[in-house]
Amino acid sequence: MSYLLNIETATKNCSVALAKGGKTILCKEIAEEGYSHAERLHVFIEEIIKEAGITLQDLSAVAVSQGPGSYTGLRIGVSAAKGLCYALNIPLIAIDTLQALASQVTVSSGLIIPMIDARRMEVYSAVFNPNLEKKREVLAEIITENSFEDLQESIYFVGDCAEKCKLVLTKKNHIFLEEIKYPSAKEMSALSYEKFKVSDTVDVAYFEPYYLKDFLITTSKK
Repeated sequence: MSYLLNIETATKNCSVALAKGGKTILCKEIAEEGYSHAERLHVFIEEIIKEAGITLQDLSAVAVSQGPGSYTGLRIGVSAAKGLCYALNIPLIAIDTLQALASQVTVSSGLIIPMIDARRMEVYSAVFNPNLEKKREVLAEIITENSFEDLQESIYFVGDCAEKCKLVLTKKNHIFLEEIKYPSAKEMSALSYEKFKVSDTVDVAYFEPYYLKDFLITTSKK
């Protein structure tokens, strides 16, 4: 049975999970306002490997959340995953961050729209059916009262945008599951194992996170 290490750092949640055969057996995570990924990530990895009673050499692959999300968070997670894969000579698996977030919802009908906060009223979002099949590609979009008006089914919104988005998304079919706020490495386990079984991997040397938008550096005016 294969051990896979899953790393999720696309949002404020710094999350690491160890999975065996697609099932999460250990997870460590913390969501902090200050984005403590750089300090926490490698500690979490070391602790999980030790608690599981295995070594890094027992890993068959590393999966990382590919975005969209925080530029800095994604860079930290992907850099750590690449370093492990390169050192251990094992494959790297990329997981859609929004799909991992959507996978926390269990419904039999309707649509699931995971959203990750960008700025002001902008979000990163996608549309999935209950089987986690993508019905609309990822977009960076401004949320207004007319957003998703073409969708008549029940819509389940998840992510860290509920507080601002529920003020404008007020139609009867709009349902906010506010307890599901961040993507977690726990939900990556099943997704990464399915990709591992069919060798759906990415190139360790050339893989880059899916930022969706360019990272802008601004300088203060004197």
